[in-house]
Amino acid sequence: MISAIVVVVAIAVGVFIWRKATQAGGGKAPVAASSTAANAGQGPAHASTAIQHPIAQAGPAPASTSPLPALDASDTSVADGLLALAGGDALDGLLHRQQIIRRVVATVDALPRQSVGSNILPVQTPKGAFLVEQGDGAVTLSPRNAERYAPYMRVLDGTDPKALVAWYVAHYPLFQQAYRDLGYPKGYFNDRLIAAIDDMLAAPVPEAPVQLVQPKVFYRYADAGLETRSAGQKMLMRMGADNEARVKAKLRQIRDLLTGVTLPASSSSAQ
Repeated sequence: MISAIVVVVAIAVGVFIWRKATQAGGGKAPVAASSTAANAGQGPAHASTAIQHPIAQAGPAPASTSPLPALDASDTSVADGLLALAGGDALDGLLHRQQIIRRVVATVDALPRQSVGSNILPVQTPKGAFLVEQGDGAVTLSPRNAERYAPYMRVLDGTDPKALVAWYVAHYPLFQQAYRDLGYPKGYFNDRLIAAIDDMLAAPVPEAPVQLVQPKVFYRYADAGLETRSAGQKMLMRMGADNEARVKAKLRQIRDLLTGVTLPASSSSAQ
């Protein structure tokens, strides 16, 4: 868990590649900052440099007697903090422990885009095969895929949004530095984070059974309207309706704490 919502998003959502029935496991080697930027920082920086969601509005960071570590020396303390926030061992074994903040920032930046590179993820991808069902000449998403997200949902459920946001605010300078290093020297990471949250909250809940096609190696949604959704929205839709609703509820709480604005219940779930 990391960055107010990619702790919840990248971790709770458990980003993964939608492969055939078999999925090659194993994490990739940590990527350097320049490589991370090349994979995730695609597209121009935001046209406007005006800060829309200043981090100060989330409230003052808790007092600390120790200064923040340097970004490239922060992995140990960041991992310790995140494991504590997750409330036990739920996050242990899921978290990539190298370049944690850089991975979080790159993933948050990529979520509203069309793809997320697997080499930038801050967490392990879900274990087990991607499950489909076949019948009557159609391929559909198996509802049993939701079970693959159980470890991520335990992290989600065990995380206190207020404690998470307080941790994020206290460590914000590291996130901001990583965002600038990613290729946005005038950008403001918290604005990108809110944009990523808002994009995911707009994800529809596909009507079951969800039909798929497999033109080559990867499965795709048969519905072109679903397939053209952002990477973050498609991740949520793969989790199953119940998990998607739980993630969205947590995202709303985090967004409310970061912006001071309470969003109404989503109406997009009926799409």
